[in-house]
Amino acid sequence: MDEIGLVHVYTGDGKGKTTAALGMCARAVGHGYRALIVQFMKTAGTYGENFLTLPGLEVVASGHDCLVFSKEITRADRDKAAEGMRLATQALRSGDYRIVVLDEVSVAIKFGLIDVKDVVRAVQERHEGVEAVITGRYAPPELLEIADYVSEVRAVKHPYQKGMTSRKGVDR
Repeated sequence: MDEIGLVHVYTGDGKGKTTAALGMCARAVGHGYRALIVQFMKTAGTYGENFLTLPGLEVVASGHDCLVFSKEITRADRDKAAEGMRLATQALRSGDYRIVVLDEVSVAIKFGLIDVKDVVRAVQERHEGVEAVITGRYAPPELLEIADYVSEVRAVKHPYQKGMTSRKGVDR
């Protein structure tokens, strides 16, 4: 039973989706497995997980977090997302990783950077035993349908509402 790979979706407007996925990765590498996080809407070197040196964990940034605020999609944004999707698809199929996280992929789908059909196909065609973890607001129904776990993180209160921006080591 330990080698059955399931699909997890962390969605909603609350804080903690990526943190939950990162926790799963830490748990897996603690047992000697390998884990990969492909970040679709995050700039390399901005988030604490980019600096982790945890044996067995790889984190690859394949996007730009500023896109969320500018909403101006460039060819470079599309190319970066496509590169991330190729990497995630290959990792899911390879069986080299126990967990593959498609971090913020739901947001990338919402912005039109990636087609939901490509994500569904990659997840469904993954190697046996690979846990696929999807994070991000706006998880489309197609991803919710193929998921074994769906957790919705709801914002009840957040310092952003008082004008506080993200803090290094806590929010990023």
